[in-house]
Amino acid sequence: MALSVSFSCPVLLILLCFSSTSLFLCNAFPAQHNLHRHHHLRFASHNYRDALTKSILFFEGQRSGKLPSSQRLTWRRNSGLSDGSAMHVDLVGGYYDAGDNVKFGFPMAFTTTMLSWSVIEFGGLMKGELQNAREAIRWATDYLLKATAYPDTIYVQVGDAKKDHACWERPEDMDTPRSVYKIDKSTPGSDVAAETAAALAAASLVFRRTDPSYSKLLVSRAIRVFEFADKYRGSYSKWLKPYVCPFYCSFSGYQDELLWGAAWLHKATKRPTYLNYIQLNGQTLGADESDNTFGWDNKHVGARILISKAFLVQNVQTLHDYKGHADNYIWGLLFKMNDSNMQYVTSTSFLLLTYAKYLTSAHKLVTCGGTTVTPNRLRTLAKKQVDYLLGDNPLKMSYMVGYGERYPKRIHHRASSLPSVAVHPGKIQCLSGFSIMKSQSPNPNILVGAVIGGPDKHDRFPDQRSDYEQSEPATYMNAPLVGALAYLAHSFGQL
Repeated sequence: MALSVSFSCPVLLILLCFSSTSLFLCNAFPAQHNLHRHHHLRFASHNYRDALTKSILFFEGQRSGKLPSSQRLTWRRNSGLSDGSAMHVDLVGGYYDAGDNVKFGFPMAFTTTMLSWSVIEFGGLMKGELQNAREAIRWATDYLLKATAYPDTIYVQVGDAKKDHACWERPEDMDTPRSVYKIDKSTPGSDVAAETAAALAAASLVFRRTDPSYSKLLVSRAIRVFEFADKYRGSYSKWLKPYVCPFYCSFSGYQDELLWGAAWLHKATKRPTYLNYIQLNGQTLGADESDNTFGWDNKHVGARILISKAFLVQNVQTLHDYKGHADNYIWGLLFKMNDSNMQYVTSTSFLLLTYAKYLTSAHKLVTCGGTTVTPNRLRTLAKKQVDYLLGDNPLKMSYMVGYGERYPKRIHHRASSLPSVAVHPGKIQCLSGFSIMKSQSPNPNILVGAVIGGPDKHDRFPDQRSDYEQSEPATYMNAPLVGALAYLAHSFGQL
């Protein structure tokens, strides 16, 4: 996807200076001038507050389980009320990850971590939307607590994905097998387990003041789950390959999640144990790998930025190297942005704004080969990414459903594309839904706030329901965008 980002000469120099042999060339030095956060934002291209409201509302359309009376997307109804019964456990609730009716624990946990990080960094700017963001997080953590209720066991998926994908039916009508898949001591999954620990730890910070007892439950469970992830090492894709692949195979291994999980537990508990773990295991867990992606599978970049805060703001000198890695990954991410989908647009925008916040707090700049890059430069680039998503692109199309005058009308999403239970109370059978899926008619139910895969690298977007790569939304695409939109809405006085 061509994001139409114009790099200035200094930024191009920085891109060129990052090679595998010059990993530590760029370092932070004390800033010599004002780093005021508003200097880079000259005008508001969009109604970021409206986009923020919608980006959070989207999660209500992905809810599984018994819906509350406060449910705002009322075309959705209760679903999956017997989830877990196949193994005599309660796994009702949580989120469907995308346009299907399966609950995948790996991306659900990452979604939870990123929603929580959005609130941790920018929740103070959200005002009226903060409570809605907390409720979106709690819908996930209540489920993750159920999935981790038994020691050394995590239930990581509900639903047979292959059979689910063979049907086009509403979640309210599901009759495909709600098979339950788990990891344990004999079939470990350090990747999904450590991500779950990260999610619980991050969420504990969100609820620390508003619900201290719930926060304590989350962090204690996070500690236990991380111990399991670290003690019984292995990738869940190895044991559950027929069920989780090709949907959410763990391609990057589990080392990044262990580092990520430890970083979040250190942030949540302040225990030296986790700082020691990072210092002792950082290199073996891939601290010097040059990955330039950040998403549901690969956490290297996020871990380095999170850990770099301890060096930047708290001046933990033993974490100095992570600052160098963070600089490298930031620019690698920007370079990658010219050919990627919306998952990387949203995650990169969030990381840029968060890193800019850390640099500003520490009064530091990034320098490279005599060139300096200010936090404001990072914010400007983040704004361009978000603006592209919201409509500043060749097609003048918003890739957030329900935002702007022109947005995708035929997204790859079963519940959105089929008539709601209120309109069509009769069951829609497994195969009969495909006639609607293949039609050119717009989806009858607007999944407000859903960010879809987006255009290809030539900025083309056909708006075809069958094109899941470009037209399917996912919770992990929306989660980091929540934080980015909160910052932008606040910066322009919209909140």
